Amino acid sequence: MDTISLFNKPNPNIPDLSPGDTVKVSIKSMERGRERTQLWHGVVIKVRRGADGGNFTIRRVYHGIGVEHTFPFSSPLLERIEVVRRGKVRRAKLYYLRGLSSKASRTKEKREKE
Repeated sequence: MDTISLFNKPNPNIPDLSPGDTVKVSIKSMERGRERTQLWHGVVIKVRRGADGGNFTIRRVYHGIGVEHTFPFSSPLLERIEVVRRGKVRRAKLYYLRGLSSKASRTKEKREKE
């Protein structure tokens, strides 16, 4: 199978994401010939959708250092994405969170329609 066509298939394990959401991302990683699941936890600061499938970026502050990771939507390495909470934001790209402390960068929670 061609590797380009492998990455252009949409991954069914990805829910609808929007900026401000707090998510847990489970990815498969290979270390020393063994496969394990690695968990990334953070706030979605950017969602880019495009012809190549698009990607999303999550950010968290770990031991006082801001860490960002970008994941492609069509990656077969993404096992599961769990939305912990939906954030209420008024921007499409939350780059301003980079300049804030971890406590100040918390977003309000979006209320579900009843």
